[in-house]
Amino acid sequence: MAPKRRDCVACGKKNLTRNEVGINKKLLGEKIANFYCLDCLADYLDCTVEELLEKIEEFKSEGCKLFS
Repeated sequence: MAPKRRDCVACGKKNLTRNEVGINKKLLGEKIANFYCLDCLADYLDCTVEELLEKIEEFKSEGCKLFS
């Protein structure tokens, strides 16, 4: 079975990465149906892309399975 293809609900960016999907689930809830690319998620959460990337690395180092 092919993995689900996820696109940004705000700008339409195609094929979000595993990390983009992971940070959406981690910050917005695992059962969300709509996903944002990093740029749009940063706008939505009123933070920077760099802050999101730092959080991704932090979650990865903690062993979170939502990230590759």
